[in-house]
Amino acid sequence: MTHKTTDFGYRQVATEEKQKLVEQVFTSVANRYDLMNDLMSGGIHRLWKRHFVATSGIQKGHRVLDLAGGTGDIAQLMMSQIGADGHVVLGDINQAMLDVGEARLIDAGYFGRFSCQQMNAEQLPYDDNSFDAVTMAFGLRNVTDKQQALNEIYRVLKPGGKAMVLEFSKVTQPLLNKIYQLYSFKLLPEIGHRVTGDRDSYQYLVESIEKHPNQEQLQAMFEQAGLEMCRYQNLSAGIVAIHSGFKL
Repeated sequence: MTHKTTDFGYRQVATEEKQKLVEQVFTSVANRYDLMNDLMSGGIHRLWKRHFVATSGIQKGHRVLDLAGGTGDIAQLMMSQIGADGHVVLGDINQAMLDVGEARLIDAGYFGRFSCQQMNAEQLPYDDNSFDAVTMAFGLRNVTDKQQALNEIYRVLKPGGKAMVLEFSKVTQPLLNKIYQLYSFKLLPEIGHRVTGDRDSYQYLVESIEKHPNQEQLQAMFEQAGLEMCRYQNLSAGIVAIHSGFKL
């Protein structure tokens, strides 16, 4: 009898184990996740996320599912766009991350305009055609079956709805890529160790970026899910990319 395996960083693990391992990673780093993002990117992740939301096409009254919504920073940026009649559902597989996001949005005065629900992106607990938009920032690479997650995103989108994924991608400039690789593998795990006391989680996060599909591969996966008018936009020379597609 053979057992299916999948990547967990550079390791191969049993497919059914990956979800638990990813959950352990984000439970470990939840309370300092945003601080680490600032330190690791020099704050640039905030610019990436603002651009991601600003170009989302989300409008007043929209119902939005923000997968891997975690600490709520993407949802907070959406609030001015959805207006008083809109609603954002924060979905995340990790309850510790959702707890941080819920506290953040309540403190910011958005009680009643969002909800939080623990969920697996591969099995979304919603009917077909439920959301005007589905977003996912820096979460797809942690999903065990990425294609199934994209299939589910397509399913729950309303006709005319838009899917958007912001994720680390492949650097397009060779010299910058060498510098980026050195920084990622030599410095980031050490920063994680010093700030959170957890080197292994940040080693996994670096490795997960390397294992993630490149821009063309991910666009093809969007198309396979049934999304149309698919495109991607590189930011910071492809360190990250925004992928988008529509359910027509």
